[in-house]
Amino acid sequence: MSTEGREHHEYDELRGAGWTRLLAAARRRLERTGGVLDGDIGLARPSEAERRTVIGITGRYRPETAQRLAVPLRDLDAYLDDRYGTGLLAALGRLHGPLRDRPAERADEDARREQALKSAHSSRLAGQGWFAAWLERIAADGTLTRLVRRGDAPLLDAAVRVLERLTGDRDRFPGDQDRPPAHPVGVLPLPVLAEWATGDTKALVPGSPLEQLVLRALAQRTGGDVPRVRAGRRALWESAGAIADDLASQVLVLNIGAEGDAVVCDWLRDAADFGIPFRLTLHQLATDPVVPAARTIFVCENPAVLRAAAGELQDTSAALVCTEGVASAACHKLLGDAVRAGALLHWRADFDWAGLRITAGAVARHGARPWRMTAADYAAALGRGESTPLAGPPAASPWDPELARAMEESGSTVMEERLLPALLSDLTRT
Repeated sequence: MSTEGREHHEYDELRGAGWTRLLAAARRRLERTGGVLDGDIGLARPSEAERRTVIGITGRYRPETAQRLAVPLRDLDAYLDDRYGTGLLAALGRLHGPLRDRPAERADEDARREQALKSAHSSRLAGQGWFAAWLERIAADGTLTRLVRRGDAPLLDAAVRVLERLTGDRDRFPGDQDRPPAHPVGVLPLPVLAEWATGDTKALVPGSPLEQLVLRALAQRTGGDVPRVRAGRRALWESAGAIADDLASQVLVLNIGAEGDAVVCDWLRDAADFGIPFRLTLHQLATDPVVPAARTIFVCENPAVLRAAAGELQDTSAALVCTEGVASAACHKLLGDAVRAGALLHWRADFDWAGLRITAGAVARHGARPWRMTAADYAAALGRGESTPLAGPPAASPWDPELARAMEESGSTVMEERLLPALLSDLTRT
């Protein structure tokens, strides 16, 4: 008989009903403590076979009425050593394979977590509050632990690289090998970004671990939550300058005209001649250069404002662009090109916290001037109807600090449609 066969035969007793739960409890205890043979293990509501086994191991009688039996690990180790010439640790290993050293595993896991966080905190974004809050949240809610356990900790570094590209100083890279391929301003396709950050063009597909990490950070940066719907997630990408679909990214315009001989420019001029609203895609803007002819462009958030301007003012309205919420990549491309050509932007949004963030972003990114976004405008509009409560984290209004204070004090939103008469009056004065 082979050695393996003899061991299997010799351990037949330990595979019986009286030993199964006992050895399983011993294994759990030893894996939890790193193999330390201290303390007892116990069996609740023992069977008759288990009671007899425990009596045999300890040499002490246990009544049939006992509801719990305790066995010192050292007694069990000594019994197995005396009977089989191998102690408890060796017997468990031969029966069911090597024991895990869970304390060592936890220590290794903690070390890998700390290394991943240390690497992330070395980013040039580390001094920004949203970035630190994002790292704190993924460390606290188990996200980072799950990444480490799956062997996906490098995804955190990849996420940081993506965030640096999208939200940091886009002209600061250590070398040409670290620079993503060039694309038109505001047009950075997600497959290109994914390949640059990870070597895998599909690393940022919807639902991927890397996409979820980055979107959580971008949502933290904007003060909101990751949208559940695909359109909202696409808008979040676009708010940071990445584009999932250059056909889906659109901007709604009225009377902006165009300079150039491309077919899209012809369409814009024709639409402006008749005061017809027009939609541009990012694909069109990236394919054919489009420079708005208007040198003063008003920007609103809600389509109702543009619809009213088209209906009442038609071709006499000033040039108007509607962001339809958070500005898309197409919107930023169009307005960025307009500003570089010398246009001045007058920008407004709803009187809510998101609206303040949108307007502040436009001021910083495009040098826009806030349009009827003062505390006085808010107070005047507030008294003209019912309002819904403000929601989400507060935001600042650097162009008029009193506006944010007034909004926080009243706790009410004001949609820009309530200012429609004044807005249409501004659009008429051209």
